[in-house]
Amino acid sequence: MSKLVYNEMLKIVRKKRLWVIAAIIAVLVALFTYAQYRETEELRKRLGTTDWRTQLQQQIVDLQNRLQSPSMSEEWRKYLQIRLKQQQYYLEHNINPSAPGAPTFMRTFIENAIDLFLPLLVMVVAADLVSSEASAGTIKLLLVRPVKRWKILLSKYIALLLSVSLIMLMAAVLSYAISGLVFGYGGFRLPLLTGFVQQGEDLNTANVHMIPQWKYILIELGLAAFVSVVVGTLTFMFSVLLRSTAAVMGIMLAALISGAILSNMVSSWHSAKYLFMVNLRLTDYIKGAAPPIEGMTLGFSMAVLAVWGLAGLLVAFFVFMRRDVY
Repeated sequence: MSKLVYNEMLKIVRKKRLWVIAAIIAVLVALFTYAQYRETEELRKRLGTTDWRTQLQQQIVDLQNRLQSPSMSEEWRKYLQIRLKQQQYYLEHNINPSAPGAPTFMRTFIENAIDLFLPLLVMVVAADLVSSEASAGTIKLLLVRPVKRWKILLSKYIALLLSVSLIMLMAAVLSYAISGLVFGYGGFRLPLLTGFVQQGEDLNTANVHMIPQWKYILIELGLAAFVSVVVGTLTFMFSVLLRSTAAVMGIMLAALISGAILSNMVSSWHSAKYLFMVNLRLTDYIKGAAPPIEGMTLGFSMAVLAVWGLAGLLVAFFVFMRRDVY
């Protein structure tokens, strides 16, 4: 099995997909770092101070002014109310949630990349693991060897899991290394609050506790890796079902983009909470953001994603074991 996995990883490396992914991450992190720097400078010029308390107070005032708008949708109003209460909680407990530094940038980057950017990078690797060999006819060469079919497919899936780990590592290392050039490399011990629970229009702070930022980042990386594995597994399933890599990428791209849109539109469609693409933003739960549909929790979303991932893996193995290859 180890030789099969090594062979699959060698294929992935020779296609230079991982190098392309690393380049994409580096370029986008550099752009986001510059954008964050400009935003910080503009805020400092507008307020005339670098005191985070003054900046946080201004953000609270801005949120209060926005909440007075009569044309605001009810879903967006609930989100801003929760955000306002969080900001007030941070201010009352003298904690700066946005202290400058590479770790803070890493945390923000992961939070914003978990539902679309990171899954897309995983999709680039997973889309052609099987479909490309089926379309090129090289899958026949694998199946005529004295190796069981399930071992061949399992080796490809293990290679996918290793690739997901490498992508997460590249995202963490590059975001820290590049943003640190501008914001500095300190801040891993910055205290952050977690344990916020959104209940309707109220924010339950009974279980709020403080953890260092390095632990917060590890939790976010773990959740992002879980989401990436599920998306990679579903892409892997379509790679087995379809012979066209373009079709596989098109289906998954449509699913991910529709998830980003649906998350802002499905508050009244309660059965949509069982769709995997609506449950991708797991990091929102640990920072206390309102879920897309009332009643959704971290455990529920992880369970839904796990069921989708397991079902996709079973379908992939079932079809691959039984399908005739000509």
